[in-house]
Amino acid sequence: MSRALLRFVRVSPIKARLVAREVQGMNAELALAALEFMPNKAAKIISKVIASAVANGDYEPEEVVITSCRVDKAAYMKRWRPRARGTANRILKPTSHILVEVAPANNGKDA
Repeated sequence: MSRALLRFVRVSPIKARLVAREVQGMNAELALAALEFMPNKAAKIISKVIASAVANGDYEPEEVVITSCRVDKAAYMKRWRPRARGTANRILKPTSHILVEVAPANNGKDA
């Protein structure tokens, strides 16, 4: 089993989890093909993390399965916007940690 972790990505964890749930349990090659045609910003980021996890284990994408694709909440980037009468409003820009774990597929064989 190999894994890849990408920290402090500038994408909302709620939006990234929608994409992560789609690919969890899929073959890595099929997941990468599916993510290529998704319009989400998180899809491109998660596909890079999956490719990294596959490369970390010296596997080929067709021989591994995504066992876990997890998106955790990271720190917020805090910004402010000027408002009326000299006051300010806070703007919170969320970031995420993305963890992908892959393991070799059995394909019906006992190794």
